[in-house]
Amino acid sequence: MRVIAGQFRGRPLVAPKGRDTRPTSDRVREALFSILAPVAGTRVLDLFAGSGALAIEAVSRGAVAATLVDSSAAAIAAVRANLAALGIDAEVHRQSALAFLESARERARQYDLVFLDPPYRRASALAGPLSAALEPVLAPGARVVTESDRRAPLELGGLTRFDERRYGDTLIRIHHGSR
Repeated sequence: MRVIAGQFRGRPLVAPKGRDTRPTSDRVREALFSILAPVAGTRVLDLFAGSGALAIEAVSRGAVAATLVDSSAAAIAAVRANLAALGIDAEVHRQSALAFLESARERARQYDLVFLDPPYRRASALAGPLSAALEPVLAPGARVVTESDRRAPLELGGLTRFDERRYGDTLIRIHHGSR
């Protein structure tokens, strides 16, 4: 796994050990960022961050701030190792995505680009709570990217889907906030 483009292009990234994390492949990240371009100047939130590859890719391409959230100690260790290796200053939180979204709402935090890549087996159960919790933290014009299994897509309510792509069993959806 590596950074695809931008300031840190070609630099290697580590993934958490074990089978609990499924890093977004280089091919899917490259295609996704081609669709999203440009991301320069954005404030990025990477929920279920895993290795942090999506937020790191955004920072490499010019995002001005990144917040990475995961509940797994192994994932947070990988995120911190990747950020340190690249010299990236970012916020890192070890907590559930829903708890983070609640605290972000209370602090009036807003993000321009949000990545949601929950464990595939939990996507259906998380769809409703994530949909409700996301809206207050989306800046005007924000985009939300979901990654899920094509057979059990993460269905977000309250957002307008404007693109959908399938890469093998991986389904990528890009939404706009309603504001």
